This record gives sequence, structure tokens and C-alpha cells, in this order.
Amino acid sequence: MASKVPHLMTLADLSPGQIQRIIAHSYHLKRTSLPWLQPQIRLGNGKISTAKLRMPSQSLFNKSIALLFNKRSTRTRVAAETAALLLGGQTLFLGKDDIQIGVNETVRDSARVIGGMCQGIFARVGAHEEIEELARYSPVPVLNALSSLWHPTQVLADILTLHEHAYLFDSSVPKPDDKNHLYTQRHRDLQPVRPLTITYVGDSANVLHDMLVALPRLGHKVRVACPENDKYRPPQAVWDRVVELGCDKDILLTKDPREAVHGADLVVTDTWISMGQEAEKEQRLKDFQGYQVTEQLCREGGANPDWKFMHCLPRKQQEVDDEVFYGPRSLVFQVSDNRKWTIMAMFDLLFGKWDLMDREREATD
Repeated sequence: MASKVPHLMTLADLSPGQIQRIIAHSYHLKRTSLPWLQPQIRLGNGKISTAKLRMPSQSLFNKSIALLFNKRSTRTRVAAETAALLLGGQTLFLGKDDIQIGVNETVRDSARVIGGMCQGIFARVGAHEEIEELARYSPVPVLNALSSLWHPTQVLADILTLHEHAYLFDSSVPKPDDKNHLYTQRHRDLQPVRPLTITYVGDSANVLHDMLVALPRLGHKVRVACPENDKYRPPQAVWDRVVELGCDKDILLTKDPREAVHGADLVVTDTWISMGQEAEKEQRLKDFQGYQVTEQLCREGGANPDWKFMHCLPRKQQEVDDEVFYGPRSLVFQVSDNRKWTIMAMFDLLFGKWDLMDREREATD
């Protein structure tokens, strides 16, 4: 066991090699687990064959993971609960109205109590300081499920989806053989992605922040369109990490969505009105006029003809129109599916094995 409790707040805390290791492990777990989730087919003798099936890692066997969520969640919660089950463990959903934290008990005391009974804490919080305090006092690993500054598990799913769809951006990459974007024995390994131009249009929120500290270090260019207002731009704490990692040289910030989508291989957006910002809705809708992702915007801005689209969900129509969101450019639901596999990889490595931070190596077991 590691001598120091490992935590993960943001992808800025990981090297490119560690990020790639998580992505490769996610793909391995997906390949191993999906056959178990298919309808069981009986053989001619009436028996169900499992001869070719291999169990995924059972690193969470007999272990419990606390889902400490003080915000609503669909994808993150479902992904976490189903992933832990596949790893042999169980989850305890602890909503803000279920436990004493922040009401009759301090975060410090709650971290020690929960960490004394569970083997990992997956925390979805408001202010980023909340999860930092949890990690400071927890005796078990803490993984950021979302905070005001960062959303690492979302961007990991984005990256896995790009690898699985690398053939869309490079005709020399073989196309996967099945509907789950998995390769057969001939192409077992996840395919590399050529350097891309990735455009983000919208509010500078936690998803963008982890994009800014991860994607340039993986070889991609990032172009961002936000209104010219400090509250819609990356906060100083985030930009300091961007500069520290040398990512700023591969990032363009502009107020013009058409300039941002120029040459884009992938266009990404997110909600303009995050949880807790409902009172600002009218002003935000006014400030983001012209930022809706449409075919017209990308055509006028000069995006690559075969550009693709991502959104972390939930989506509102003012952010992207139906033609793009439900059309052939969209990878939205593929990303949503991959939330499960990247969270499963993080649970396995961080909660089950405590080795995420220990070594940079290509591993799938």
C-alpha cells in the first residue's frame, strides 16, 4: 500500500503518461466487462457458455465507496454505482440531506468518520475548497466528481471517446469492428489520435478548465470563445495551472465564436447556466447570444468540413441546436457511455489499488 493517501482533484495533477495510462485502462476494462453485460446465450446443450469471458479487476471486493454528492447527478452517479459493482464493490449514496456534514458536523470530522468506514470518497461539491478540505483530512483516497473549478472524470471520458473515434479524424486509422467501438484481436490496442484542433464555445466552467490543463499536453490545440467578461473567463487559479504546465502556448482565447471554430476538428460546449446560477439566467442568455453551436456558425467560421461535436450534458437547446446535437456529427452519447469506463478505471486504480500516483507505466491490469 502507498505510504501517502493518493487523491485526485484535477487532471493538472497528472502527467501525460498517467492520463494515457488511465485511458488505456478504461478501454481494457470496457473490453473485459461488456461481454458480461450482454444477453446470455444458451448453447445446444442448454448451458450458458462463459468460457471466453474474463472477469474485470475485483479490486473493490468487499469494499465500500462513499458517493458524497451535494449536487444533483445523472451520469456521474449512474456511472459510479454501476462501475463499483463491476469491480466487486458497493456504493453508498450520501446526499446533502442524508448526513450531518456541514450541518451538525464539520467537514474535517465527516471526512474522518466516512473514511473510517469506506475505502474511497467520490465527492461532488460546490466550492472547490470543500473537496480540498475533505482530502486534507480523509484517511482514504478522495476523487473529485465535480467542483466549481474542475471536472476530471468528464474530460477523461472525452479523451477516451476521441481515441475510440480516431478513425473519424484520420483515414489511416482502422475502424472499430463493433457497435461499442471496440477492436477485435487484430487491433486490440486503443488507437492513437492525431493532434486535433479542439474548440470550446461558451462559459468557462469546470469541464473547460480540465480541458485546458490536459489536452495541450496530449498534443492538441485548444481554441476558446467566451464573452469578454472576467466571470466568463478562466479564473486566475485555473490559469495559473495552465501556465505552470506550459499549456498556454497552445490555447487561443477570443470573444468571437466564429474565430474560435476556425479549423476546428471538434467543437465542444457546456451549459451556460450551471447549478446555483439560476438567478443569472436572463443576463447570461443575453451575454451568450451568438454562441449557440450550429452548422451555420461552424460553416461561417471555417471549421473543418468533418468536424464533430461533444457536450457533457445535460443540454439546453440555446447551447446547441437539434441538427447538431442529434445529427451525425454528435458524439454526445458515446461520451456519456464512456463516463462509466473512465470512472471504473479511476475507482480501480485510485480506490482499489492506491497506485494511480505511484508510477507512470502502460498497464491494463
